[in-house]
Amino acid sequence: MENKMLNRKSLPICCPSCGDRLRVQALKCPVCETRIEGDYPLPAFVRLSVEEQRFLLDFVKCGGSLKEMAAQLGVSYPTVRNRLDELIEHLKQLES
Repeated sequence: MENKMLNRKSLPICCPSCGDRLRVQALKCPVCETRIEGDYPLPAFVRLSVEEQRFLLDFVKCGGSLKEMAAQLGVSYPTVRNRLDELIEHLKQLES
């Protein structure tokens, strides 16, 4: 399942012309063709880097255990704690 996430095209989050944040304008059902239009901000999780999303996904799969994450990643507990703290700060910035 994780490989599918890595091989999938990533959703652009910044304008290639000016660098400003992109917003969602429309959603469409591929089955019935229902279309929803509006102006919606991208959720904070989507605006994280692929690496940050992967870390967060792995963290949840480990049941929030920093000890298990450290063992899985082959790094020290403080390293995982620091990465989590950085991710938390980044999420706070994205939501402000």
